[in-house]
This record gives sequence, C-alpha cells and structure tokens, in this order.
Amino acid sequence: MDTENLRTYLLVVRFCNFTRAAEQLFVAQSTVTNRILELEREAGVKLLRRDTRNFSLTEEGKLFAEYARRIVELEDALKSAVRGGERQQRLGATNAVYEGMLKERIFGGIAAGGHYRVTLGHSAELLEQLWSGSLDAVYGYQAVKRAGYSSTPFFEDELVLLVRRDKNAFPRGVTKGELRKLPCAMCNFSLEEIGSYLRELFPAGQVFPFEVDNSNKVKDFLAAGLGYAFLPRGIVKKELEEGLLTEVAPVGFSRMKLKSYRVCRAGEEERFF
Repeated sequence: MDTENLRTYLLVVRFCNFTRAAEQLFVAQSTVTNRILELEREAGVKLLRRDTRNFSLTEEGKLFAEYARRIVELEDALKSAVRGGERQQRLGATNAVYEGMLKERIFGGIAAGGHYRVTLGHSAELLEQLWSGSLDAVYGYQAVKRAGYSSTPFFEDELVLLVRRDKNAFPRGVTKGELRKLPCAMCNFSLEEIGSYLRELFPAGQVFPFEVDNSNKVKDFLAAGLGYAFLPRGIVKKELEEGLLTEVAPVGFSRMKLKSYRVCRAGEEERFF
C-alpha cells in the first residue's frame, strides 16, 4: 500500500473531515477521496461510513488506522536511521508518568542536544506499539516479563487526595466515611491496582460528579474548586509548591505507593532514561 495514502487516511481520521485533510495536504478534496477509495479497494473492506452530515469509522476502519499509524511511524524511523545523523528516541508514556517525572528528563535531554518523539496513552496500548517496533521504550505502571525485553523500575510516587487550598474542609485529615460523602473526581488510570485501592474507599456503584481518563483534566476540576480527587503527587508538584492545591491526609487508611517502569529491548537499557 502507498504510505502517502495511509498518511492521508490518518489525517481524515484525525480531523473527521475530508476538506480539512485536503487543506492540510494542499491537495484537492477529490484527491483525498480517491486515496481513501484506493485503500478500501486494496483492503477489500469499507473503512469509513459517511454521508452529507455524518462521519464515522467502521470497526475495520478503526483496526486499519492502528496498523496504518504503525506503518507510517516505522517508515519515518527507517528514513531517519538510513540518512544518518541524530535519531529521535520514540518514547511512549502514560500521562501520569510523563507529567510526574519523564517530562523533566526529556527537557533536560533536549537541552543537551537530544531528540525525542513522545506518544502518550495507556500502558497496554503503548506496549503493543513497543512489540510492533513503533516505539523504542515505554514508561508506565506495568512491569513486564517478556523474552527479549527489559523492565526496569523508573520512579516511585504516591496517590494522594487533593483539593484546592481554599476549599479544604479537612485540614486534619479525612476518614473513609467522610471521603464517601465528598464531591470527588475519578480518573481512570487503566491500572488494576489503583482500581482495587479506590474500590475499597468508595462503595460499589458510587456516582462521581466528574470521571475522565486524563489526569490533567482532573487538575482542571481541582483548580476550579469543584471538589476533591486522587492523583499521583508527581504531576501536581507545581500546584502544591505554588499553594493552589493541598494534600488531605488519610485517617484510618494509607496512601497508595505507585511504582513505574521503563520497558525496552534487552541490551538497549543505556540508551534511555
């Protein structure tokens, strides 16, 4: 398949719009349409559902997009490698690990002349990209045992209860009973251990005023003074230092330790943070 067609398809998926994809590529909309039709002919399946008002991916189209992205990334990596010069490190990370520690190290690496391409996502998705060769290393909360790969502790954090400083009604700490009555945001970290920890604190079926799978969006909830939330301490260092947020001490239960790991191919450990 022509990778130019794959790149066009990924732009269409990104913008959910043929016209915007055409503008991005500086081509006519008919060119974009023809490239998508050619991919559908080659794949033998319908990739998109579209009419005058609606646009959506078929199930086959969703799977196709995942593989198209990997092919494009591998082509870019191949070109970079054979042309010589400084090659980008292709790093994957969960948002919490990136914000908590990896970002500082990457910025330090850039200052020292390094080059990085960062993909943020959930651990399972990122590891699949590592296995396929689309990423060089993954930083997340999942330790991995897989032949040919190394899984090394990266850093340790704590899951802490936070609130905007001027909204803290529990300066001496909060009990489980009190916690269950508070307006809390819930972040889906896609980590079984955190899920188990939180299920012990909140009753089954608890309805939260705000649920989201991105920890930065939880910080927005806290900054707005709308309630409380559990987050890794590392991603709110700035907000704690500036006094915007404060920690609420647990009474009768303990904070959860969070261990993150770097996963890469065995023998390449020295290349990465």
